Amino acid sequence: MKIAFIGLGNMGGPMALNLHKAGHDVGAFDLSKPACDKLAEGGVRIAADAGTCVLGAEVVISMLPASQHVEALYLGNDKQPGLLPQLAEGALVIDCSTIAAATSRKVADTAKARGLAFIDAPVSGGTGGAIAGTLTFMVGGDTAALERARPILEKMGANIFHAGSVGAGQTAKICNNMLLGILMAGTSEAIALGVANGLDPKVLSEIMRRSSGGNWALEKYNPMPGVMETAPASKGYAGGFGTDLMLKDLGLAQENAAAVKAATPLGGLARNLYAAHSLAGHGGLDFSSIIKMMQKG
Repeated sequence: MKIAFIGLGNMGGPMALNLHKAGHDVGAFDLSKPACDKLAEGGVRIAADAGTCVLGAEVVISMLPASQHVEALYLGNDKQPGLLPQLAEGALVIDCSTIAAATSRKVADTAKARGLAFIDAPVSGGTGGAIAGTLTFMVGGDTAALERARPILEKMGANIFHAGSVGAGQTAKICNNMLLGILMAGTSEAIALGVANGLDPKVLSEIMRRSSGGNWALEKYNPMPGVMETAPASKGYAGGFGTDLMLKDLGLAQENAAAVKAATPLGGLARNLYAAHSLAGHGGLDFSSIIKMMQKG
C-alpha cells in the first residue's frame, strides 16, 4: 500500500519506519532535515515537501505537535495550501497527533465533503512503544474507516481501541495524558521525599512498585536518573515525551473540562506544575524531569 507519513519526530519516525519494514511503500516528510535524514538511512523514501509526499497516496498519516499544525497541514492557511484537495478521492487520512477533538472534527468534516475517509488515532506507549511497534491507538471515526486502517495500525501498535465517533480518540487521549501527568508528578514527589530522607531511590522505587503505589512510571519510566537504564531520566532526560508536549496536553484537558463543566482539580494542578517547570527552562526535557522541582538544589 502506498502510504504518505508526515511528521517524523520521536514518535512518528519509528512509526513510519515500522510501516516501511512491513513492506508498505512509504513516502515521508518532516520540516526537520535531521529527522528526514534519519529515516532515509533506514530506507524510507523522503519527499521534497508535504504536497509531493501525498501524491498518489492511498493513506496519509500525520503525527504533528499541536492542533494548529494539523489544521494548517490539511486545511491550509495564508502561508500554505491544505493537503485535502490534493488527495485522491477515497483516500484514508489517519491523524495520530494529540490535538483538540474539535480540530479533528473540523478536518474530518472537510475530508468527508471531498470524498475522503478520516479517523483520529492518537497513541500511547512512548518512544519505546513506537520503536517496538507496541503502541496503543485510541481511535475516533466510523467503523468502516477504522477497519480500513486496522491492518496499517497493527504494524505500529499492539492495541487498537475504538473510542467512538471522530474526536473520541482525542478525548480518550487527553484523559489518559492528564492521568499520566498527575501520576508522574506524584511519583516524582514520593521518590524525592524518600531520597531527602536518605533512602536509595532504586530500593524505594521497587518497594512502591510492588505496593499499593505501583504505577506505569515505576514500572517503565522512572523519573530518577540511574534507576532505570532505558528511561529518559538516565539519558539526561533527552528524547521521550517533552515537558512542553505534556503541558500542551494538560492544557487541552483543562479546555475540555471547562467546556463540559467537569471538575479536574488534580489535572489543573498538574498543568500548573508543568507550566512552572517549562518556564524554568525545562520545556525541552522529557516530562519526567518534573522531579527536578521536588529535589533540593
